[in-house]
Amino acid sequence: MWGTSSRKDTLDAYWAFYRIQCERALHDDGRHIQCRTHKDVQEIIKMLQAGHSRCEIRDILRHQFTKQHANELTILNNSIDLAASILLMIEFADDPYRFSGARRLCWERGSLKDCIANCFDSPPKLGHEGTKLPRMFNAVSLQRIAGVHVVPTSNLLDHMRLTHDDTRLLIFNNASVLKRQSQDSMFPASLIEETLATLALLFPSDDAAVREWYDNISVGASVDSQVVMCGWLKTDDRQIEKFKHWHDRLVVLKQVFDEATPRTMSQWWHDRRNGVQWYTFWVAIVVLALTLTFGLIQSIEGALQVYGTFRDNKGN
Repeated sequence: MWGTSSRKDTLDAYWAFYRIQCERALHDDGRHIQCRTHKDVQEIIKMLQAGHSRCEIRDILRHQFTKQHANELTILNNSIDLAASILLMIEFADDPYRFSGARRLCWERGSLKDCIANCFDSPPKLGHEGTKLPRMFNAVSLQRIAGVHVVPTSNLLDHMRLTHDDTRLLIFNNASVLKRQSQDSMFPASLIEETLATLALLFPSDDAAVREWYDNISVGASVDSQVVMCGWLKTDDRQIEKFKHWHDRLVVLKQVFDEATPRTMSQWWHDRRNGVQWYTFWVAIVVLALTLTFGLIQSIEGALQVYGTFRDNKGN
């Protein structure tokens, strides 16, 4: 599907996604889709890669019907959407039987490659004056300081998107697929490079704490271990203006991070964005703790003295 590759990275997360997509497509005993085998899906993928339009593919598939169907157009479109989703890991079909909240790409005419190019070719709309991406700006700091929890997603359209009142960050977690598509892909080369760069920004492979944290959240989940193996960004590469496709979402995420204020002791401990404020706060906490401790000790000593005096007077 992506040509030959000598890569040794695992595709377990991708095959889990593949299985889920096929199971959803075959709901209601497969009455809403033409594909019945993996070969059927592969044939449509080949047509997509060859640059055929949706209309052209529908005409080809229509000749494979052995009888008429009342929902023929739906069956054909669902088959094409399944193949496109499996190829690009992007949601296309609008499934009326479930609500996922996922962003969907509307593709009606032209080739799929042109549709993808138009989707990700929009210029940035948000300004980035004063926006900096320091070394500490990573997935662990987002959770510990800003309370933003990373949620893996298999829909590339949802990558870097904040949900649930800015408390969850959707991250495309199939880095292995992106790396395999980098040589022969329907995606713009700059999109793949930039997506991998965002993973290197949030999950720097040289940060042991990030790797350990990712391993913990990966337990029991179908996530890609390659997410934390995308390298790390140097200072020059962490400039916000170098991001185009994910620029606006990155600006919003950094704004949420900058505006977050500690609300728990754990957040106060990990929030070291302002070193002077951090030291001042914890010095005050230590002084307060010592004051309370010595006060408690003095109170206990006073109580013991009163008790001893009362006991001596009672003995006399």
